[in-house]
Amino acid sequence: MSLDLTRPEGAIAEARRQSEICNACRYCEGYCDVFPAMFAERTFTDGDITQLANLCHNCRGCYYACQYTEPHAFALNIPAALAEVRAESWERYAWPGRLGGLFHRSGVAVAVALVVGIAALFIAMRALVPASGEGFYAYLSHSIMVAIFMPAFLFPVLALVMGVRRYWAEVGGAPLRWAHMKEAARRTASMKNLSGGQGQGCNFEKGDRYSNARRHAHQAVLYGFVLCFASTSSGTLLHYVFGLEAPYSFFSLPKLLGVPGGILLTIGAAGLVALKMKADPALGSASRWGGEMGFTLLLGFTGFSGLVLYAVTGTSLVSLMLAVHLGAVLALFLLTPYSKMAHGAYRFAALVRDAQRRA
Repeated sequence: MSLDLTRPEGAIAEARRQSEICNACRYCEGYCDVFPAMFAERTFTDGDITQLANLCHNCRGCYYACQYTEPHAFALNIPAALAEVRAESWERYAWPGRLGGLFHRSGVAVAVALVVGIAALFIAMRALVPASGEGFYAYLSHSIMVAIFMPAFLFPVLALVMGVRRYWAEVGGAPLRWAHMKEAARRTASMKNLSGGQGQGCNFEKGDRYSNARRHAHQAVLYGFVLCFASTSSGTLLHYVFGLEAPYSFFSLPKLLGVPGGILLTIGAAGLVALKMKADPALGSASRWGGEMGFTLLLGFTGFSGLVLYAVTGTSLVSLMLAVHLGAVLALFLLTPYSKMAHGAYRFAALVRDAQRRA
């Protein structure tokens, strides 16, 4: 009887079967962190398979190196097997649970969330026009922005914390130590697992040829997001600590961080979309392709709309672009725990757990 990979037990059982075959071969030992962790075991619990799946960055180098892929009877496809387990685990750990698979599987749902977010901001801006204010605050007061976006930021953080706690319990994570978190942060910053293990890149979009394009696009998105977050945080500090209210000049910290961040976020997301269009969907979680693509487009659109908003400052287009950009940000925040964006939290947790294993 064939396994139903749409069910958690089917996906984990198939990944376990393939991991046991890989464990006997060991040809791919130097490819990424997955294989040393895999070869350290003789049998695999469900938690072991989930940990391996979240260590995997789907670079696909192992698939093109493998002698046991189809048409061999073993029919190995480790990237796809682990992708199914990984995506299923994010849905299973999601909090509240009913939202787990809604946005992760459907690009249409992501688009609807964006439209609703933009519409909500339009309504708020029309109904709550401030009596006075400069810059963006002439259209939506600072207090209203805080009332809308503070819960929209804190809720995803809480949801991810709850999800990662469930993950940590299942994979047998030990008490946290600074050395392990530091090592995980180093590997995250360098995107080591997208380098094919030897620094030559991965095979995501070029079949059996190596490329660092996906690694660079991921780094652009990561650093762009961090800079945008730092920009918002610096503006918050200037407002509440130093009493310096927006709008800020180009040479202020919020702008010096935010503009490069928006550029990196836009370019990185565009690169990921282009690479995903070239990649073989059979080597990933095909059922989640639409949701992943929809969210990547939303990520890039958020960065791009922020740049456009800055460019039209002082014109009649500010009201329109402010609603569009803030709606995109609102959708991005609320979708984070239930979309591909959640992989950042789980991958970091997997790297911390792997650092514990190697210690």
